[in-house]
Amino acid sequence: MASAWWPCLILALLSGLAASGFPRSPSRPLGKRSLPEGVVNGIEVYSTKISCKVTSRFAHNVVTTRAVNRADTAKEVSFDVELPKTAFITNFTLTIDGVTYPGNVKEKEVAKKQYEKAVSQGKTAGLVKASGRKLEKFTVSVNVAAGSKVTFELTYEELLKRHKGKYELYLKVQPKQLVKHFEIEADIYEPQGISTLDAEASFITNDLLGSALSKSFSGKKGRVSFKPSMDQQRSCPTCTDSLLHGDFIITYDVNRESPANVQIVNGYFVHFFAPQGLPVVPKSVVFVIDVSGSMHGRKMEQTKDALLKILDDMKEEDYLNIILFSGDVTIWRDNLVQATPENIQEARTFVKNIHDQGMTNINDGLMRAINMLNKAREEHRVPERSTSIVIMLTDGDANVGESRPEKIQENVRNAIGGKFPLYNLGFGNNLNYNFLESMALENQGLARRIYEDSDANLQLQGFYEEVANPLLTGVEVEYPENAIQDLTQNAYQHFYDGSEIVVAGRLLDEDMNNFKADVKGHGATNDLTFTEEVTPDKIILWNGAAQSTFGWLDTVTVTQDGLSVTINRKKNMVVSFGDGVTFVVVLHQVWKKHPVHQDFLGFYVVDSHRMSAQTHGLLGQFFHPFDFEVSDIHPGSDPTKPDATMVVKNHRLTVTRGSQKDYRKDVSVGTKVACWFVHNNGEGLIDGVHSDYIVPELF
Repeated sequence: MASAWWPCLILALLSGLAASGFPRSPSRPLGKRSLPEGVVNGIEVYSTKISCKVTSRFAHNVVTTRAVNRADTAKEVSFDVELPKTAFITNFTLTIDGVTYPGNVKEKEVAKKQYEKAVSQGKTAGLVKASGRKLEKFTVSVNVAAGSKVTFELTYEELLKRHKGKYELYLKVQPKQLVKHFEIEADIYEPQGISTLDAEASFITNDLLGSALSKSFSGKKGRVSFKPSMDQQRSCPTCTDSLLHGDFIITYDVNRESPANVQIVNGYFVHFFAPQGLPVVPKSVVFVIDVSGSMHGRKMEQTKDALLKILDDMKEEDYLNIILFSGDVTIWRDNLVQATPENIQEARTFVKNIHDQGMTNINDGLMRAINMLNKAREEHRVPERSTSIVIMLTDGDANVGESRPEKIQENVRNAIGGKFPLYNLGFGNNLNYNFLESMALENQGLARRIYEDSDANLQLQGFYEEVANPLLTGVEVEYPENAIQDLTQNAYQHFYDGSEIVVAGRLLDEDMNNFKADVKGHGATNDLTFTEEVTPDKIILWNGAAQSTFGWLDTVTVTQDGLSVTINRKKNMVVSFGDGVTFVVVLHQVWKKHPVHQDFLGFYVVDSHRMSAQTHGLLGQFFHPFDFEVSDIHPGSDPTKPDATMVVKNHRLTVTRGSQKDYRKDVSVGTKVACWFVHNNGEGLIDGVHSDYIVPELF
């Protein structure tokens, strides 16, 4: 579902160009020549590249197409890109013979007016329009002189949503001709680590896809590359047209060591929440189905097929009812009934006998469903720990009873009272979809358009699968008072299995050392609270007077003048001096509720042998070998830890056998290493006394 605020019409206006006044190459006679393969109507698109950079679910996509006019006369070149409805364009440029003309991205209403004005003046403009189920199309055309080259570059961004347990990067591929250099390249970086990564194409067989596709992931990084040769692009071995026409979909998911993950960058934070393994909350669902005359034929048959499949998928602990509306309202049962096998069979019989008739009374159909759910809750007919859902399907506008959209919305809003969500499904295009969407959104639901196609029944089933398994109800994400501002939506009626809740905001105090984020919700058996402790402690790197600030939640490498500093999120910081020594500062995190211990930093030297012989300090004096001897091993005061005599630096010391953790290879658990402990603060082992090495502050 597209966000309610972002413009679905965007104008890329190249105000400095008139269609008849582009810079052209000097006139020159063009003799006969053989045109290279891939030229269509004199235009060769010799390069198309879609470059995607995904970081923390946020995708930055750049579509670049390069073409040359091989004809003897000026030609019009069109640039079409279909992009997801949830995306937004951030930049568009047009380059002709090396001269770049930037575009201006405008809001919906301003864009439409400026587009019409630009076209009437003969200028070049692009407009985004709806195109199919998930996409909107950006189109711009330019006049290109004979022999001239043109480059189109469109940049758009989107937040990837988790759907059925995976994030989906959806790309529409349609070059319309063979392209010498065609490539899709996606680099994914997820701080939590990538758990799965896959790619598929609707326009090519798996055998051909495998030879042109490469995909890999390790740790936090993943990469997908699709680079078909011209022969692989052909629709048949001897054809000159392209088979690249369809969907290219990249899906992935991330590791989830805990239900939540909070990331902080430059004083802003984003909070991801997706718990796993929770039992499903029972639901009471009422299906409100339009059976007016306009549903006649295939739409009605597909709706019935979908309902029958949905009934088979319902869980026995669920409750349901079916309400039909045309000019009148028909209900299957007077009250909600449990989804027992017997009741499901009776419901199937009812659905099979549905027939279309009459007009469209949306208001009365919805009000009967809402009142039925409210009554069932008030009379304790359904389990206390259950949730309610209304799913309405219609293919037209209200035309009988209360038919004013604003009044229907008011009635529905007052009746639901924020207690449960409403989901509206609009079948086809002959309806007021904005009304359905607005009504669903203000009742904490969403709207979905069902396209009139052979798979309409699968579209209906697919939507139901998204809401079939609520894991939490009444979800609230809480942050410390007076610590956060510019917060996005942080209360949700439901959390569904396979989805994800995302909340973003800004820290009032960028110097805040830590804060807690609590997610509270009602589960199937009890109320749950998930707490994420956020610790954006600073790491400041100085270069003279200049400074760069990072946190332990960052993953970054900084290199300058032979010094390399790498921060590995929540683990360690590695400092290397060219080919010399490497230091590792490890963030050791302890149990948050420990009465004494706190998080601490461990300082380790990896290549101590590279240090100068003159190196000194509490650690430095031991970087190079020294002579010592251990003898007279005998039982100590602790039977499990023997004592011994150590001769070192002309001193005879009593030492005790024990073990210590080495965190250089395993920063979270460490490796147990046997060692000898020197008593009395290292007296006799270290040069001087321990107090010589204590300073009041580091800087």
